[in-house]
Amino acid sequence: MSLERGRSRGGSCWLYRGAFALNLGLFIACALGAPRALDDVRNLVFDRFQQLDPAPFNPTGPVRVAAIDEASLAALGQWPWPRLRLAELTEKLRGMGASAIGFDVVFAEADRLNPQALLASLPPELRTAELAEKFSRAPSNDARFAAALATAPSVLGLSFLNTPGGALPAPKAGVAMAGDDPALFIPAFAGVAAPLPQLAQAASGLGAVNWLPDRDQIVRRVPLLARLGDRYTPSLALDALRVALGATTLLVRASNVSGQMDFGAKTGVSGLRVGDLSIATDAHGAVRPHFSPPDPRRMLSIASLLNDQVPASEIQGRIVLIGPTASGLGDVRATPIEPAMAGVEIHAEIIEQILANALLTRPDWAQGAELAAALVMICLMAALLPRVSPLAAGAIAIVAAAALFAGALLAFDKAGLLLDPVVPALALSLQTLTGILALWRGEQAAKAYVQTAFGKFLSPLVVARLAENPDRLALGGETREVTVMFADLRNFTSLSEGLDAQHLTRLLNAYLTPMTDAILAREGTIDKYIGDAIMAFWNAPVDVPRHARRAVEAAMLMRAELERLNTSLEAQARADGRAHNPLRMGIGLNFGPCSVGNMGSLRRFDYSVLGDTVNLASRLEGASKHYGVDLIASEAVAVAAPEAAWLDLDVVKVKGRNAPVRIFTAAGGAEFAATSEFANWRAAHDAMLASYRAGDCEQAAAQARALAQQVPAPWRALYDFLHAQFTAAAPSQQPAVLLTLDSK
Repeated sequence: MSLERGRSRGGSCWLYRGAFALNLGLFIACALGAPRALDDVRNLVFDRFQQLDPAPFNPTGPVRVAAIDEASLAALGQWPWPRLRLAELTEKLRGMGASAIGFDVVFAEADRLNPQALLASLPPELRTAELAEKFSRAPSNDARFAAALATAPSVLGLSFLNTPGGALPAPKAGVAMAGDDPALFIPAFAGVAAPLPQLAQAASGLGAVNWLPDRDQIVRRVPLLARLGDRYTPSLALDALRVALGATTLLVRASNVSGQMDFGAKTGVSGLRVGDLSIATDAHGAVRPHFSPPDPRRMLSIASLLNDQVPASEIQGRIVLIGPTASGLGDVRATPIEPAMAGVEIHAEIIEQILANALLTRPDWAQGAELAAALVMICLMAALLPRVSPLAAGAIAIVAAAALFAGALLAFDKAGLLLDPVVPALALSLQTLTGILALWRGEQAAKAYVQTAFGKFLSPLVVARLAENPDRLALGGETREVTVMFADLRNFTSLSEGLDAQHLTRLLNAYLTPMTDAILAREGTIDKYIGDAIMAFWNAPVDVPRHARRAVEAAMLMRAELERLNTSLEAQARADGRAHNPLRMGIGLNFGPCSVGNMGSLRRFDYSVLGDTVNLASRLEGASKHYGVDLIASEAVAVAAPEAAWLDLDVVKVKGRNAPVRIFTAAGGAEFAATSEFANWRAAHDAMLASYRAGDCEQAAAQARALAQQVPAPWRALYDFLHAQFTAAAPSQQPAVLLTLDSK
């Protein structure tokens, strides 16, 4: 069945209709349920919008931050400073015309530098009666700070706690309610850390400095109200704004207020009013700032303020927030645009955003609009898919999703609206994917025909390629660079003597199964089994990156699997009371160009590889029994997979080739190659070959004999063979190849 026929039937296909109905139901449930995962994705998108389009800083804006920064710490000493210093700062800012002075600090304990505290810290011998009398008459630093606060439009910070404790000071402003009681929506706490009573009483305002970050600890929403029992307290930013405006009452507008249509449902807070200023909030009384990057023009060093280095125009009529910005003081928070922003600067940005009416807003109708957009996208794509190609459908889906994100970004930039493009884009993507899969159902019938007709002759991987491209059934192939392996059991004929057909088959399966698994585990393709021999190759019919390395890894795994098999067979033979004749194998590896494709006739196909690379791999496997090793690889393999523990064997003559071939064996994989044991072994081995190639066969023979006594048992046969070859060579004979490789 062609894809066009599949498409023509798509509109009436039950699978296609089922996918359409499932997508509709899934997205209705998902959007209405608002799962956390969807909220997390939505937050990431809104964060990206802020990063792409941060709010600009207005240098003439209404807020400045008096920073406890590194320069101030260097000039005035480590924090906390004496309250006398803070009193001086408060009086300085009042004199420069600040409209409100907010402290992003909780003064919950008495000043440790009060005169009485200093007297108590002196050694007894220094606490004279005269000194005690002078200290007792001196006013405390806290009293001086309270006096400065009382004469200034000051706001102190307090911190709500999740554990009971502390007393909430008397309120500085009234909180009036319009509509439903918002207690279920405003963040509630169990305790409070408040300023000292004399400081709290002197200040014009009190505001909470708490943050309520999201699960990823990023501050996106900032509550303007907090609740302890039945008492409501504004945030530091909101109360500083109240004091600056000269307001005495905060009005909280909740659901079902006069003129607002909530049809009796309690939906929480809709906004706040301070003086003549209205602030739109979410249901929990929180706002979402459109953050701007930290700007040094917003920051004033306290050291500079106290040294009269700041012009009065920077303070006159502005709200000044005092708080730590030095990295060592720890008051930093993550925001959508900055991984670490000083908390006091976030308070400042909230006030700026409120006064500029530039807060971000997620309107009440946003979720309904997003769900409607998702349903429209699903319906439009369901109608479009049967009429266009899958490629065109995918392109349309990509363009539509991009348009959704571009529209949401435009709404963010122009109106500060937070509209989520994720839900409709996901709906569009899922409908496109499931629709294409359903429409492909007809095309699968044609592919199933190819698989049925040829699956019994070809490997599944080749069948899959033929199903995708039936025109490849023609004879012929392509030239590819491949790694070829031949593996064969040693003396299998003698091993099989005395075994009946059943036992012989069981033994052969016990050997071939782990060897095959090792090859397939390293992305090899099994070409054929020839009795007890295996032919495999890499990098065809599909690309295999670093295929020579994968082939060497497969050979190392085959070596380990054969050792495990011999251990198992030995235990079985011991239990049966018979001698165990261990299995031995030989492996040949070569790397080079081959003709790869369908070989055979028009009636019988065989996907295979042909060429001189294959012939040499077979001859290398045959040569392994002469050298007494289980693996021989060509120099091309050793160069392409240098990680293995390679040992140079020889330069051999191959019939049909003019140039000799350099061959190697692998003593182990990459881990063994990195050991000092192998480094010493290889050095001794290379020294032996150097003696031989220099014509000193007697020395080479002695070195081979020494190595035979030092190396692990499986490798002694190699050095016994080399010792015999070196001994048989004439002392003055010019070094030559040890073997000439013929066909196996």
